[in-house]
Amino acid sequence: MEYIYSALLLDSAGKKVTEDAVKKVVEATGEKSDEARVKAMVAALEGVDIKDAIKQASVVAAAPASSEAAPKEQKKEEKKEENQEKKAEEAVAGLSSLFG
Repeated sequence: MEYIYSALLLDSAGKKVTEDAVKKVVEATGEKSDEARVKAMVAALEGVDIKDAIKQASVVAAAPASSEAAPKEQKKEEKKEENQEKKAEEAVAGLSSLFG
């Protein structure tokens, strides 16, 4: 994770995400950097707009939440309708008991 964080930090600072830059950030934390992981991450991020990728990920993450909210709202509306129907039935039953 420290490699990803270093890439995010470099990108937010407006710096280019390079192997040397990632190594320096990781080593500044007191950790030793793993050459293979640094190379793999930098290669994977080549040509990727990190800010755009974060925006797309946040949209994708928000989509399931909004699709789950719709069924909950429908259930609430159905419950309200059922409660209203029950109240109406109870009121009719109460009136009919008055008139025997």
